[in-house]
Amino acid sequence: MQKLLISGKRKLKGTISLSGSKNATLPILAASILANKVKLNNIPLVKDIFTMAELLRYIGLKVKIKNFKRLIELENNEKKINTLAPYKLVKTMRAGVLVLGPLLAKYRKAKVSLPGGCAIGTRPVDLHLFALKKLGAKIKIKDGYIIAEARKGLRGAQIKFPSISVGATENALLAAFGAKGKTILSNCATEPEILDLIMFLRKMGCKIENFGRKIIVRGNTKSKNFINHKVISDRIEGGTYLVAAVLAGEKITINKIDTNIFKNELAILKKMGARIVISKNSVLIMKSKNLKKISISTKPYPGFPTDLQAQFMVLMTQSKGVSKIKENIFENRFMHVPELRRMGAKIEIKNQTASILGPTKLTGAEVMATDLRASVSLVLAGLIADNRTIINRIYHLDRGYEFLESKLKKCKAKIKRI
Repeated sequence: MQKLLISGKRKLKGTISLSGSKNATLPILAASILANKVKLNNIPLVKDIFTMAELLRYIGLKVKIKNFKRLIELENNEKKINTLAPYKLVKTMRAGVLVLGPLLAKYRKAKVSLPGGCAIGTRPVDLHLFALKKLGAKIKIKDGYIIAEARKGLRGAQIKFPSISVGATENALLAAFGAKGKTILSNCATEPEILDLIMFLRKMGCKIENFGRKIIVRGNTKSKNFINHKVISDRIEGGTYLVAAVLAGEKITINKIDTNIFKNELAILKKMGARIVISKNSVLIMKSKNLKKISISTKPYPGFPTDLQAQFMVLMTQSKGVSKIKENIFENRFMHVPELRRMGAKIEIKNQTASILGPTKLTGAEVMATDLRASVSLVLAGLIADNRTIINRIYHLDRGYEFLESKLKKCKAKIKRI
């Protein structure tokens, strides 16, 4: 099993360019089931993308990945289409459930394994199924599979989500594309990745009106023959490297960053005392001293993202006073805390709120990654810790970060994989 070795206390200098968004690419790949031919640019070369590509091949699409050019070409000629998404291809990736909506919309049936992914909470698919049932699907769960059918096709409906869910919003959008009539979705998620999916569906010919948390889809659309789309930059990767730069940077520039969707995170970093210069498509972070404490609550976009909670927690270990993070999205997303404590962090948890005392000297240790974002928080801690940090189970990292080691090495970090 591979490990990362990090020698800390090295000042980082250089430039980091962001990769394409994993969380935007995955639903767009699922949407390709509804299309004829698709060319998708700026994709990240991470494990989840390769897993989704393999799933689409299993379903019957032609999929060609051109690694050097960061693009995927997909073709659905509707020959030998398989409406099954098996456990072996969905077990490690939550986004596998997103093929459910397009398969139902186009082929009127689907059998999809209940998804896997990071063990950060229950994350049930109830809201996905709630929306699809409103669109007319008959659904049952048997032997670990979602078995769904819509013999007469899906039909438009008014759907108000009981709570905000990114995945359920995406699945409902994909299903509504092929539903007869008008679908009105309310209490939707509004993440930039969803807006990118909407942009893609519009290129396919779908009429979609977006009013914040309300989305109107006029479905039963026949896809245009060819769609060319460039995926947005990865928002969570960007936030991760912003934190790395504030923690350990002497002078770091982050390129290919849409600063409009980072307003909240940049405002928090500035409030903590980070020295930041913001340009149109780049951010310059200079050496920051005397970081201040802060309190944060995770919320649906445009609030503070749960996917950056672990990274900011490491930053709080170097801030003066007691900082706090309240986790409102997932009930089990503090699994990185025991590992950070092993490195010397002073963190207490009570009622889904973590209290972090700083500044604290961190010391390298052997630690265990428990999920995707927790694993990168340990990398950040290793960058500033005394001595050497060994991170086990780094396959979590490979699910969502493209060329993490090489990007950090270019900024003078001492990090290697064994």
